[in-house]
Amino acid sequence: MDFAPSRLATDMAGAMWRFMHERVLPAEPVWRAQLAELGPHATPPVLEDLQREARHRGLWNLFLPSVSGLSNLEYAAVAEVTGWSPVIAPEAINCQAPDTGNMELLHLFGTPEQKQHWLEPLLAGTIRSAYAMTEPQVASSDATNVETSIVRDGSSYRVDGRKWWITGVSDARCRVFIVMGKTDPDAPPHRQQSMIIVPRDTPGVEVVRDLPIFGYQDQHGHCEITFTGVRVPAGNLIGEEGAGFALAQARLGPGRIHHAMRAVGMAERALALMVERARSRTAFGVTLAEQGAVQHLIADARIAIDQVRLLVQKTAWLIDNHGARAARTEIAAIKVAAPAVATRVIDSAIEVFGAAGVSDDTPLAYFYAWARALRIVDGPDAVHRRTIARQELGRETARR
Repeated sequence: MDFAPSRLATDMAGAMWRFMHERVLPAEPVWRAQLAELGPHATPPVLEDLQREARHRGLWNLFLPSVSGLSNLEYAAVAEVTGWSPVIAPEAINCQAPDTGNMELLHLFGTPEQKQHWLEPLLAGTIRSAYAMTEPQVASSDATNVETSIVRDGSSYRVDGRKWWITGVSDARCRVFIVMGKTDPDAPPHRQQSMIIVPRDTPGVEVVRDLPIFGYQDQHGHCEITFTGVRVPAGNLIGEEGAGFALAQARLGPGRIHHAMRAVGMAERALALMVERARSRTAFGVTLAEQGAVQHLIADARIAIDQVRLLVQKTAWLIDNHGARAARTEIAAIKVAAPAVATRVIDSAIEVFGAAGVSDDTPLAYFYAWARALRIVDGPDAVHRRTIARQELGRETARR
């Protein structure tokens, strides 16, 4: 078995590391200062500078194989590096959620008109988008539960419903929503749903509030939205009526991979900070690095990170060679494993930092909040464990 990355993966990861050290990591305090001055949901000017530099360096839209030429496995190495600065780095190279999933969806299933009107500006980074599926009144981990209605009325569709935890909406650059709703409540459960494009400025769309994560206001926001008598052209439907559930699975598969890749990078940065702290801090006459308890935390972190990285790489390889359906179990597994490992490693780093670890003097507190949230994003752990168990229970007993 060959564990060596391809030459292209090595080169692109190296280029991303240089970009991180030279531009992204030094930009973090500038980004925070500009947000403090301009408001929590403003676009810091330093981000535009980073995006121009990323284009110049050829680090742009790397998540999309048909555009970048990178396989999912090769992109994994780059995405892990961006996880070291998970707020700024992905957006600096136009590889941020939820836009990546929406771009993949439009790339695979959009009409020529939809691609021209929405995909092209998303790929150019001139606008942003949101994906509106989760609802407050139902368990949205089961996508068949969505209650938002999408009803055909002549040459248009009428959209009515309430969504929440819709990422990206507070950003003024967010110009379009992809909305999941029901077009036929009487159809079989997995054929009731459809997806439709709703421009943000459509009459009847109201942003009700922005929801923080553990008290943190995300720059792009996670919002509650209502759709009341919203009318859009019939041509805004993505795919055909009743295809919404299948489209959602196609969209969420790669997205879960990207989250897992970045979670590994977050864990690596937390471990690096923990090691640095352990070497420089003294307690009871010796450095923390000489304390057995701290050594155990560091060793456990290294073991866990390397284990989950291999699982992520295996999953990416399976998707590249056999498609997302063949990697269904592994996709669910990394969605559980990667955020869990990141949460555990970040927690250990906080332990070594003490009170400083729960302050904003380090990125650890925000990392912890976001890593914990990732265990709910794109489906909670319990749902993915259910998928894994069903697959395992269905295997031929002869293999045992």
